[in-house]
Amino acid sequence: MAKIIQIKNGGALNTLNKISVIITAGGSSTRFGENKLLYPLDNKPLILNTIEKFINIADEIVISTSSEIEKIVAKKYPKIKFAQGGNCRQQSVLNALEKLEYKDYVLIHDGARPFITEEIIKKTIKEVKEKKAVVVGIKAVDTVKIYNKKNEIISTPDRNTLFYAQTPQAFEYDLIYKAHKKFEKELENFTDDSSLLEKLNYKVYFIEGNYSNKKITVKEDLI
Repeated sequence: MAKIIQIKNGGALNTLNKISVIITAGGSSTRFGENKLLYPLDNKPLILNTIEKFINIADEIVISTSSEIEKIVAKKYPKIKFAQGGNCRQQSVLNALEKLEYKDYVLIHDGARPFITEEIIKKTIKEVKEKKAVVVGIKAVDTVKIYNKKNEIISTPDRNTLFYAQTPQAFEYDLIYKAHKKFEKELENFTDDSSLLEKLNYKVYFIEGNYSNKKITVKEDLI
């Protein structure tokens, strides 16, 4: 579905594809010690900080989460839709994809990344419209070692070809939905959404983000 805008000079019609956002918010927060998405940040639950970054940019937002978080979010943002959180992230994202009304482009973002910037979001939207599948991340600055089950180092990849994946990850809707459906029964084999497309040998592109867009895992991350 697309949004139609009337152009003044000549009356031609211009079609703008709509942007959907999925926010994953169903994790267990084991290492944090309590539900991190409800932890206060700037005098409100952390999850609301994340939503605020997208609320004026997205055409629709679907959050995959628990009933506890749903009640809090719905009170503040009654137009947001919700999908049931699955047993793993992969299942939660598929549930949310099937809840979307608009099926043009979708950004998938971790609810525990409240420091994403509007600049990076807009850059992601621009890039996904050109490349169809993109991942925000930061270039590796540390040397990375690959080791085996015996803790023996077996190789040292060139860090100039490595980056740490973040979110949002953005896709043409049909691409990511079909990938999720194809691997629907292979749950927990994929640690992020782009991995499904990589498995299908589809090209996914890197967008450089920033270090502040960290995922909150422990309370020290909020300092």
